[in-house]
Amino acid sequence: MASADLSLSGLASGFDWKSVVDQLVQIERVPEQRLLSDQTLINQRNSAYGNIKTQLAALQTQLAALKNPTLFDSRSASTSDATVATATAAAGSAPGSYLLNVTQLASASKINGSIDVGARLNATSDVSALTLSSAGFPVAVTPGTFTVNGKQITIATSDTLQGVFDKIATATGNAVTAQYDETTDVIRFNSGGEIVLGSATDSSNFLQAARLSNSGAAGAIESSLKLGSIRMVAMLDSANFATAVSDGGSGAGKFKVNGVEISFNATTDSVNTVLSRINNSAAGVTAVYDSVNDGFVLTSKATGDMGVAMEDVTGNFLAATGLGAGSLTHGDDLAYTINGGVSRRSHSNTITEESSGIPGLSITALKENTAVTLTVSNDNSKIKTTIQSFVEAYNRVQSLIDSQTASTTDAKGKVTAGVLAGESDADQIANSLRKTVFSTLAGMTGSLKHLADLGISTNGKDNNLTIENADTLDQALTTRLESVKEFFSDSTNGLATNLDAFLTRTVGEQGSLVAHQDSLSKQAGDIDKQILEMERLVQANKERMTASFVAMETAQARISQQLQYLTKQFSG
Repeated sequence: MASADLSLSGLASGFDWKSVVDQLVQIERVPEQRLLSDQTLINQRNSAYGNIKTQLAALQTQLAALKNPTLFDSRSASTSDATVATATAAAGSAPGSYLLNVTQLASASKINGSIDVGARLNATSDVSALTLSSAGFPVAVTPGTFTVNGKQITIATSDTLQGVFDKIATATGNAVTAQYDETTDVIRFNSGGEIVLGSATDSSNFLQAARLSNSGAAGAIESSLKLGSIRMVAMLDSANFATAVSDGGSGAGKFKVNGVEISFNATTDSVNTVLSRINNSAAGVTAVYDSVNDGFVLTSKATGDMGVAMEDVTGNFLAATGLGAGSLTHGDDLAYTINGGVSRRSHSNTITEESSGIPGLSITALKENTAVTLTVSNDNSKIKTTIQSFVEAYNRVQSLIDSQTASTTDAKGKVTAGVLAGESDADQIANSLRKTVFSTLAGMTGSLKHLADLGISTNGKDNNLTIENADTLDQALTTRLESVKEFFSDSTNGLATNLDAFLTRTVGEQGSLVAHQDSLSKQAGDIDKQILEMERLVQANKERMTASFVAMETAQARISQQLQYLTKQFSG
């Protein structure tokens, strides 16, 4: 029998010693299981304290807002008509009412460039040599078909405009004729009856490019705008300007607006690109193209009576766009009076305290020649909301501690203790918080010394606070605001100050709760070490017992072999 086989329990002896060893090992591990149970409870307590610490930190955040003196200097501003003016008031603004009368709203200065800066389609009414591809339509004409009075006309970009007119006459049996008017730069369709343009199956954009639609009178339809417009997406040198745009021949054209230099390349920059460059620059203006009047407009981004300076540096962009010869319409300053006093002015429709002379008040005028009353008052709603948030944060802490320390009994009488039941540290936090909030504040010069003076008390069932009398709180905020401010935010004796100091001693870096959690973490770590050492001894005992039983099996096997040998000898 191989010696390796003797490690099998009872192979030689018939005795299941391995089960005995396993049972003995389990008995030896009982202390480990007790330690693991202890460690689980310790970790649960540590986690529970961590949750309490989180809620205490949230309470401390609310206290920071409550102990900030500027909270009680908060002001709200309202107007009798929000369509006429709106207002805001900074903290510390003097409460009061003001009568505002705006006699003139501020407007922006504007430069209207020359009109008709786009080249006409043709100098004369003879368009027999003007191909669609070379004509300066607002958008390039695409080949395909379009429909007039239900008749389909097929065109190519190589067709002349007169050729298109001829196709229209042929297709409609001369019921509709077309011509180009060089004076007004429009295409006109004429007929003795109604003219119907377009079809859902049209594949050419000719009617759209020619600005023709069914909006004209019966018998005559013409382009809604002049056709020689600027092509905004085309490069500057092919955008259909009446005066060709030049960058000086070097591709490095430049012009200035309000002293800010704008560069352009006539062959690689589109009209839209240059306008965007102006609008996104520090020039403080917005440039747009007016397709109705075929001209460019510069409008100051800021309101008020101020000029707009421009000059071509290299090339002729401003001259070609008509802006260089445009006319300046000065913007208006805001003109207003406060309480019927002297007329005041502002570049902007926002009236600052520097303009009005009212500290902390900012007014936005929206309508002129209508009087409106502005009212600045204490922002009691903000203060009340902050107090309510404090009460809610305080209650979350107390409710959490109550749930973790309480014991419950089910219908069968089984009692389940909270994870922190009997923990003096948790009870001490709850009691200290309660004692602090309900103590009489010393050193108060005002009439408020207890939370109850503000209508805040306990509900009598637990440690939670409740705003029992909201009217009392509202009245205190209205008539005794300075006392409320002192009660909460006094730097020495204020309630928020006292609570914050307690919380710092509890959850600060050197706080008692932090130290207690560190102690629990150390206990859990020590148990890990104990369990490792105990398990080492258990394994050593297991190995020793296993070795002993294997030795027994070996001896038993040897005896069995000898007995078999002797039996064989005697029987022979």
